[in-house]
Amino acid sequence: MLPIGVANKAEASNCSIRSVLSNVTGKWRMIIILALEDEPKRFGDLKRCIGDITQSVLTENLRGLQRDGYLTRTVDPGPPVAVSYELTTLGRSLLEMLKPLVFWSHEQMDEVRQFRMQFDREQAGRQ
Repeated sequence: MLPIGVANKAEASNCSIRSVLSNVTGKWRMIIILALEDEPKRFGDLKRCIGDITQSVLTENLRGLQRDGYLTRTVDPGPPVAVSYELTTLGRSLLEMLKPLVFWSHEQMDEVRQFRMQFDREQAGRQ
């Protein structure tokens, strides 16, 4: 079994699995990584590509991904000033790990929907 258990908070903060996965598996971070697959993108392009993300949430997640080394932020002084984001080598290696999960998710969606509907019917019947 993978070493996922910890005895205390100190161990949890030093657990590589928890530290790395908690920073890359959030909904927005995975989508941002996927959005940067083909080319660097400016902030506005990323926001349009993703669609349902607020400017502040996008900014927060981009900073987190940059902090952990998954992407770079480049400022072109312009005029006008242009900021773009691009995956690093580490970000590209993460992307390659995410892609099979994305494909699997797409392929399993009908089955997941069926299980959700069944669960919801059972829950409604208990009330």
